Amino acid sequence: MMRYVRITVALLALACGFVLAVGFVVTLPDEDLPWTKLDLNDPVGAFTEMKLDALSRNPDACYALLEDAGMEFSPLPPVESGDFCGYDDGVEIEKSITPYSAAVVARCPLAATLFLWERDVVQAAAQEIYGQKVSRIGHYGTYACRRVYGRPNGSISEHASANAIDVAEFRLEDGRTVSLRSDWTGEDDDAAFLREIRKGSCDLFQGVISPDYNKAHEDHFHLDMGPYDFCR
Repeated sequence: MMRYVRITVALLALACGFVLAVGFVVTLPDEDLPWTKLDLNDPVGAFTEMKLDALSRNPDACYALLEDAGMEFSPLPPVESGDFCGYDDGVEIEKSITPYSAAVVARCPLAATLFLWERDVVQAAAQEIYGQKVSRIGHYGTYACRRVYGRPNGSISEHASANAIDVAEFRLEDGRTVSLRSDWTGEDDDAAFLREIRKGSCDLFQGVISPDYNKAHEDHFHLDMGPYDFCR
């Protein structure tokens, strides 16, 4: 008799646990659930990075996301150059949350990630530390047909498929410029701002390289949507 009582108690405990788990999941917002659709108007959640990465398999859905978010962009014709360069889902960003110092040509998933990065990382950090917005983001470029570090051999750069951007500086509303070359080291607000951006970038991009990694990146963040999860 006691055996059946123990089994019954165990089954009731499992059932209660299941009900509690379902109740907990139901209360989670869409951005924290893996099976819901990505919406760029939602905050960054636990599965946002995974959903952004999945956009590479569905360009039409990616374009629709940019439109729904209010980003102004032009889809670009496919590009094929050399043995390993080019893209087939490129866009040119015409208007996003934050202006850029030069045109941004990027694969659509990178453009979608930049939209969230501007809002939830860059602008959020600027408001927290300076109490003002970033008025312009300075960058060194996106698409470049080359291998890593421009070497003749070796790994292919994510820039070769418009899947990366190199960000060098941020201009604040009051006209001041915070640059990685000048302001990365130290304990002041500028250094704290740049490190907060690196931290938030790692929650969105697949690859994040900062001046802490090597001398080649002493003056910029390299941000990409490549196949490797890397944050330095």
